[in-house]
Amino acid sequence: MASIISIIFIVNFVFLLGGVNASKHEIGIYEINNGHFSVKFTNWGATIVSLLLPDKNGKVGDVVLGYDSVYTYKNDSTYFGAIVGRVANRIAGAQFKLNGTRYKLDANEKHNMLHGGHRGFSDVIWEVLKHKKTGELACITFGYQSFDGEEGFPGDLDVTVTYSLTGKYKLSVTMEAKARNKATPVNLAQHTYWNLGGHNSGNILSEKIRIFASCITPTNKDLIPTGKIVPVKGTPYDFRQPCAIKSKIDELPNAYDINYVLDGEKGRKMKVAAIVWDEKSGRSMKLATNAPGVQFYTASNLLTGVKGKGGFVYREHAGLCLETQGFPDSVNHPNFPSQIINPGQIYKHRMLFTFSIKHLNIE
Repeated sequence: MASIISIIFIVNFVFLLGGVNASKHEIGIYEINNGHFSVKFTNWGATIVSLLLPDKNGKVGDVVLGYDSVYTYKNDSTYFGAIVGRVANRIAGAQFKLNGTRYKLDANEKHNMLHGGHRGFSDVIWEVLKHKKTGELACITFGYQSFDGEEGFPGDLDVTVTYSLTGKYKLSVTMEAKARNKATPVNLAQHTYWNLGGHNSGNILSEKIRIFASCITPTNKDLIPTGKIVPVKGTPYDFRQPCAIKSKIDELPNAYDINYVLDGEKGRKMKVAAIVWDEKSGRSMKLATNAPGVQFYTASNLLTGVKGKGGFVYREHAGLCLETQGFPDSVNHPNFPSQIINPGQIYKHRMLFTFSIKHLNIE
């Protein structure tokens, strides 16, 4: 009898691990390096852990906020560096109607859903599908299979994200998803907190930013879009010309946490979303995307402090996020670009970060 119980235990244990290949379910750190700069990741949340760049004096620094231990990410509530989804940003009332069916979702921010719920894509183990550590084509691909009903979303969804070093100081991010059997909303976002002065250099308020957007989608007090699209002209949200982040931030009740409607040709063609420049370090970052919007966020959630790498405490405005995306709560606003993917269709979201180590003309 004891031997039979042991066999049953082993079989159940292997089943829980998803088969004999237990490596799929281990959390690790992975690096890609092309000789110019290095990026590290964890397969917990397909997360960017660090990105090392020299400054104008040749001193190498890490420009990504995060933690020393990979296991700290499992208890993280900031979404440091993670891929968020199945639907990034907020869904009002944690519900939506699609093809005649109303779907109730996991409400994890009051009565709304934020970044996919309590167990969104940032809080699962992704499988490493491909990893080329060094060289001109250094890259890593993570995959995740989201099941029908996960956090309330309909249908099975196959998701991948590929990070590639495509040239000197260039990081490409490609997020793809394929709906297998039901129509479903998909809106993935990459949620890295950047500080071009270095993750431990203080706040980002002196960094200059230019955002290539003439309009925003304003929100209510719960940061749910009203459905309107309004011009930024004459408001503190106007970064069509480069200026320091701190120059207008005091005019806002909650700093910056808003979706910008990107200028340029509509559709899925790449366009420049934003450029950020840190004068002290000389580092700059240009972001291009094929997404229609970008969430500009200045880390007001770090108000009470979060202990990060090397014991450094990240406080309010310690980093900035530029989350290219579909518009928030688009499932409840027919006038917003649709994020619905039908069976057989492929969702493809691209980002290209180009870093520079000298003054970049952002005029």
